[in-house]
Amino acid sequence: MKTKSFFSLLLLLSLFMHTAYGQAIKKQNNSKNSSIMENKIIKPENPYYSNTDTTKLNLSDAEWKKVLPEDVYQVTRKADTERPFTGKYWNTDEKGTYYCAACGNKLFRSGAKFSSSCGWPSFFEQDNKNSVIYKKDNSLGMERIEALCGRCGGHLGHLFDDGPAPTGKRYCMNSIALDFVPDNK
Repeated sequence: MKTKSFFSLLLLLSLFMHTAYGQAIKKQNNSKNSSIMENKIIKPENPYYSNTDTTKLNLSDAEWKKVLPEDVYQVTRKADTERPFTGKYWNTDEKGTYYCAACGNKLFRSGAKFSSSCGWPSFFEQDNKNSVIYKKDNSLGMERIEALCGRCGGHLGHLFDDGPAPTGKRYCMNSIALDFVPDNK
């Protein structure tokens, strides 16, 4: 009888340890995932790129030219515009977050993206009040509002008053000025 109780106790102890070990492994895996989630995009050629640092950047044009690919440099630093219907994000509806391609600043969530049929990715609101800043743009004989990254001042696109509710705004962005990180499933 004592042997039977001993084996029952041993079995219970074994089950308890197995469950506790499994929970510890699960906790370890979760903490690995959360550290991966914080470091979303890595650009070793660009030491100023960060998805978490919100410190304003004030770099020379020459420094930006050194760290950015030529196409990103032309749009974000020289206010060039990609052709409509050619950018990688103009017609996507995947869930996730959009960041500045030059500095990594968080700009928009996919829930604010809408199909405007203009040929560029369009959003009705920015992620937070500091994500995007504005400047009058009278180039090309038009009166527009230029949308700039709130961290690095890079050109993203333009802001128009013809968007959907609730804001009535259309942030018309260049895909090349954006990086995208899909939500984890």
